[in-house]
Amino acid sequence: MKRMNELTKIVFSHTLEKASWQNTTLMKGDLAARNETNKRGQPGADMVILGSASIVAQLSDARLIDEYQVATNPVVLGCGKSMFAGLREKLPLKLVRSQSFQNGTVFLTYQPV
Repeated sequence: MKRMNELTKIVFSHTLEKASWQNTTLMKGDLAARNETNKRGQPGADMVILGSASIVAQLSDARLIDEYQVATNPVVLGCGKSMFAGLREKLPLKLVRSQSFQNGTVFLTYQPV
């Protein structure tokens, strides 16, 4: 928890008025435009997107994602939401790394072509 509190975080929301985590910036408005400014204007560590298909789709459409890391777990749920739901255009990717684990999980890293 200490590490999570120390990391810089950005929360994108249409409804929140303030972010409750430490070191958190709340962003509203045009997601792609705000991130293009951040990406080009601020040096630093990479951004990681956790749990938001709509953010992935918006930033993918704007070609602002440099790398996709996907963990495939050996469980069939039979339903769910694609992390690319809402993507407007086909997005060709190339596999740059893969790693499999003893539990059957496969970790794949792709970059846009």
